[in-house]
Amino acid sequence: MSANDKIKSARDQRALRVRSKVRGTAERPRLSVFRSNQSIWAQIIDDTKGHTLASAASVHVRKKGLSRKDEATKVGELIAERAKAAGIAQVVFDRGQYLYHGRVKALAEGARQGGLDF
Repeated sequence: MSANDKIKSARDQRALRVRSKVRGTAERPRLSVFRSNQSIWAQIIDDTKGHTLASAASVHVRKKGLSRKDEATKVGELIAERAKAAGIAQVVFDRGQYLYHGRVKALAEGARQGGLDF
């Protein structure tokens, strides 16, 4: 097993540990976060049907002079706006393999400011 395989394996284990406790339903779908070095994405997913109900990404809010943390906050506000348009008020937050810190926390706070309840 190479070093990259060990890292990927540990990352997958962290994600599975979180997702084993977090499940989205039709009444309360899952707000899933994916973060890369440059961008951040958010999806609202109904796990019972396996459908994405709303999504947003930092490429939708990217402006010159915004920090990545500010972009994450804007993505949170955008996903909350799109969720309300889809009739969703409550979600379950799925941070995946990431710590609730930095850009992931900024996205969550932006979604709360936008009116999502979790």
